[in-house]
Amino acid sequence: MAKKKHNANHTPRRKRYSRRDRLQNAKKWMDQYNGKYLAKGYSNWFGVDLLCAITELEMLGHKFKQSYKDQVKNSLEERQKQKVKRKQVKEQDEDFGDDMFYFVAGYTENGVRYGLTREEKKEVAEIPIILNSSNCRIPIRIDDDDLPF
Repeated sequence: MAKKKHNANHTPRRKRYSRRDRLQNAKKWMDQYNGKYLAKGYSNWFGVDLLCAITELEMLGHKFKQSYKDQVKNSLEERQKQKVKRKQVKEQDEDFGDDMFYFVAGYTENGVRYGLTREEKKEVAEIPIILNSSNCRIPIRIDDDDLPF
């Protein structure tokens, strides 16, 4: 008995189609599609981005408003910018190391972290504490000008 071939690629065939194959199968798919948003459905079914879906549906004769196409282009460009920004923030975090900050208070507009570093935490911990007559701990008051941030 012959051994059964094992297909290591578990991605559906329709998502591996070339443009030529997608265009051939899209006509049949469009007849069966019952959804409200044709481009989004095409994009999900064939595993392409929305701009590619719009282009291919226009090749098949479907019309889209120019404002919708511009909106999709802007959305994809903005997503790409966000991806680059996240990558830069991640690289900066790796440069600083996770051990630099004791507490991250937030991020600047450029994605740079700010907050209490471990060194500053040690300095704050070394501030002497005075005991009053009832043995309550009272920290020494620090002027705001002495703080590093």
